[in-house]
Amino acid sequence: MTEQDWIDICSVDDLQPDSGVCALVKDKQIAVFYMPKEQAVFAINNYDPFGKANVLSRGMIGDLNGAPMVASPLYKQHFNLQTGECLDDPEVSVEAYSIRINNGRVEVSL
Repeated sequence: MTEQDWIDICSVDDLQPDSGVCALVKDKQIAVFYMPKEQAVFAINNYDPFGKANVLSRGMIGDLNGAPMVASPLYKQHFNLQTGECLDDPEVSVEAYSIRINNGRVEVSL
């Protein structure tokens, strides 16, 4: 990835610890999750393919068998925050994006 591939979306101070926020990046809704204890930030598509709504950023985060995940607020399916794979149905996934914190700014690569 080159530096041109990274898109600045917000300050790290705009993130909610141990929670998600939604960012509109190039007409895509991106769910951004911040886990400060783990020094980790994750980005997946905000669209819940089961509930057919843009709600994943409002889900509860945690881990399932050591994998960071979000539980959809609608029907409670669990999505791996690193890969986007649905942990309840491996046939279903959402897009996962590269994300980083760079000089106090959150940057994503689509």
